[in-house]
Amino acid sequence: QVQLVESGGGLVQPGGSLRLSCAASGSIFSINDMGWYRQAPGQQRELVASISSGGSPNYRNFVKGRFTISRDNAKNTVYLQMNSLKPEDTAVYYCNKVLYPRLDWGQGTQVTVSS
Repeated sequence: QVQLVESGGGLVQPGGSLRLSCAASGSIFSINDMGWYRQAPGQQRELVASISSGGSPNYRNFVKGRFTISRDNAKNTVYLQMNSLKPEDTAVYYCNKVLYPRLDWGQGTQVTVSS
């Protein structure tokens, strides 16, 4: 059973930066498109950014130009560099496959953007 472990969240002021990491217990990244998702209180989970097995990124418009997704297949890890953070980026962030069937969701990492 592959497990996903997200880390790197925290409290940051508007305009600040954070780098999230997602480590998998198994070697699944190299053959799967992976995504970062987020879920704000009272909202549905949404895809934020994705990266293909070959390393091509895609971003939702609301993070384009601010967030950068990357991956290290040798380390079974996906990253999300978040810059110019806004209060509306506050959410629990998760990683998972883009395509179904998804893996079991990890615990996520809380990102809070507030002054």
